[in-house]
Amino acid sequence: MTDLSQLEAGLTAQIAAAADVATLEAMRVGALGKSGSISELLKTLGAMSPDARRERGPLINGLRDRVAAAIAIRKTDLEAAELDARLAAQRVDLSLPSPPERRGRVHPTMQVLDEMIAIFAEMGFGLAEGPDIEDDFHNFTALNFPPKHPAREMHDTFWLPEDERGERKLLRTHTSPVQVRLMRGLNEKLPSWVANGQEPPIRVIVPGRTYRSDSDATHTPMFHQMEGLVIDRAIHMGHLKWTLETFIARYFETPVVETRFRPHHFPFTEPSAEMDVRCERSGAEVKIGQGDDWMEIVGCGMVHPNVLTNCGLDPDVWQGFAFGFGIDRLATLKYGMPDLRDMFASDVRWLDHYGFSAFAQPNPATGLS
Repeated sequence: MTDLSQLEAGLTAQIAAAADVATLEAMRVGALGKSGSISELLKTLGAMSPDARRERGPLINGLRDRVAAAIAIRKTDLEAAELDARLAAQRVDLSLPSPPERRGRVHPTMQVLDEMIAIFAEMGFGLAEGPDIEDDFHNFTALNFPPKHPAREMHDTFWLPEDERGERKLLRTHTSPVQVRLMRGLNEKLPSWVANGQEPPIRVIVPGRTYRSDSDATHTPMFHQMEGLVIDRAIHMGHLKWTLETFIARYFETPVVETRFRPHHFPFTEPSAEMDVRCERSGAEVKIGQGDDWMEIVGCGMVHPNVLTNCGLDPDVWQGFAFGFGIDRLATLKYGMPDLRDMFASDVRWLDHYGFSAFAQPNPATGLS
């Protein structure tokens, strides 16, 4: 009994004198660990007689419990003292500015899309849209593509597996299928005059994603296009030229725009043309409206009579024109981005550099930020 009392007194004194949590933990291991002094006493109980075990067991277990309780109390006190010391030593300078918060940026494609919509809206164009997954009729046949046209091949177009009816859908290669749906009145998202089956005039733009099997510095497998369509009586190429020149001048914020038509071929327009705009090239920079160089900027033409017929309109009564801009390409031209693929790389550093603040002042040319 005297030995246990002396052991308890010694351990209690050591616990009270422990200067930090690490020292206290070493004491705990020395007393209550696998080979600790109290643990060794507990091991002797197995060799005692039953009477001796009944006498010594409660005494040793009681010693273990009291020492463990003393260690727990001392640990709480030491941890509180260490916390108070850290708080006293640390200082918070409330005059320092807070860390900057990261703000999102408007992607250049979305910025340019809003600019284009605003400009064409002032010119009286409505807005239409259609599905990204199309069928052969709307994407090719109704638009006067012949059966063996290269665009129908796998190396140009992303075809989907056959469905249960044996039909193969595709990712649309242009937004032109929407003009078919417009004239045929098959799209629930179109203006009410189409849903009601009324006749033209039609004056709409069709922005959206398009897909082609192509990838280099100026082409990506997925890109954004804006189709324009006007259907009315007595429409001619002069109307088309004025529309495109007016848009180009507003978009590039230049009072002078000189353009020219070059003959081209698109299955869905006749005559077809590519419009060039006069520009000046200085390294990677392109200035629209000045210089001695020319740059192709938009494909266009008069809507082919076969397309009008396929869409249920009489080509002897109705004429029209169509054009198609690459939205991403217009963004690179206006804002100086050298590689189209970077626009789809999901690199926030690129977006920090080329993106637009959602809180910027309105652009006086378009009224948009």
